[in-house]
Amino acid sequence: MVGTTAPSHIYPSLALIRELVNRGHRVTYTVGEQLVDLVTPTGAEVIAHPSILPLDDTEWPDDPGGAMRVFLDEGIAVMPILTERYDTDPPDVVLYDIGGLPAPLLAARYSVPAVQLSPTYVAWDGYETDFADFINALQASASGIAYYETYNAWLRKNNIQTDATVWQTRPAHGLVLIPRAMQPNAEKVADNIQFVGPCLDPERLADTSWQPPASGAKVLLVSFGTAFNDQAPVYRACIEAFGDSGWHVVMAIGQHVDPAELGDLPDNVEVHKTVPQLAVLAHASAFITHAGMGGCTEALWFGVPTVAIPQAVDQFGNAAMLESLGVGTHLPADEVSAATLRESVNRVASSPDVAARLTEISAEVRANGGVGKAADAVEAFLS
Repeated sequence: MVGTTAPSHIYPSLALIRELVNRGHRVTYTVGEQLVDLVTPTGAEVIAHPSILPLDDTEWPDDPGGAMRVFLDEGIAVMPILTERYDTDPPDVVLYDIGGLPAPLLAARYSVPAVQLSPTYVAWDGYETDFADFINALQASASGIAYYETYNAWLRKNNIQTDATVWQTRPAHGLVLIPRAMQPNAEKVADNIQFVGPCLDPERLADTSWQPPASGAKVLLVSFGTAFNDQAPVYRACIEAFGDSGWHVVMAIGQHVDPAELGDLPDNVEVHKTVPQLAVLAHASAFITHAGMGGCTEALWFGVPTVAIPQAVDQFGNAAMLESLGVGTHLPADEVSAATLRESVNRVASSPDVAARLTEISAEVRANGGVGKAADAVEAFLS
């Protein structure tokens, strides 16, 4: 497994990696040194490397070509570490996150299958046409030109003649770790891409370290994930909106915000750096989220309505998808206030139509995905 040094890219496949180890397979996992502790409990052999990927969202380049170049530069730097490890002990199959760029090159080098594990949606037939304006602008920009020239030179150095624009968007094989409901144009996705659904970690699902309030009050989870959680104004608005209300509010505020910045907390509001999110969602009646794919997936698994306040990258598309599915609402960041938060949460949490859609989609998500199905799919490539 060649991972990406970002928590949101690691968590979705950890349970699958552990399952493969438990089934007796010899698994290695490549990841940046700063996130080794996330992977070690799976039992895989960790191949750690220095990483230049920022863990803080504010440190990424603003333009798409520059941001993509960070992943590429990391992949180029990591490649010699991997060839030194595997040239005398080749793998039978190479798994990789969408940011694990050396993996398909390794698979070509050793003539074994490369299987992408996507923690987000994948390209579909017509994707290039649908996003032509963005793609053309990217490829015409100075950073985009430099990116593709560097990528193509790297491919040629590794005896691969496919153009980088095709190489990176059209994997030979793929397993999609999100609910099919979250995939745009799912009916147009190629047959070589399998939807195996969310691989939620059984250990996280069994976590009982957080318990709902004895009062029986409805639980509202507020979390902006691991990278976009510098949201003190939103947290204060939530406290104003739901303090001393009929809700029990659980906030995961991350490492950027000092709890003291939030002032005195009402008795029905608890604030933590992190929370066992699955344990809270199992009891939640609503979820205020930045609409990262991991949070969206977990909300659908537990049938929890969402108020999405997207911040960047794919979150806007995810928020729109949740709204189109009828399971949540999109609240733009510049419209956040105590009043809009209260109205949005109460509306989605009290809607019979939202509840009915969530029941339907949650059942579908649980039936069509899981760790066992994903592991079976990987083993099919081994044979």
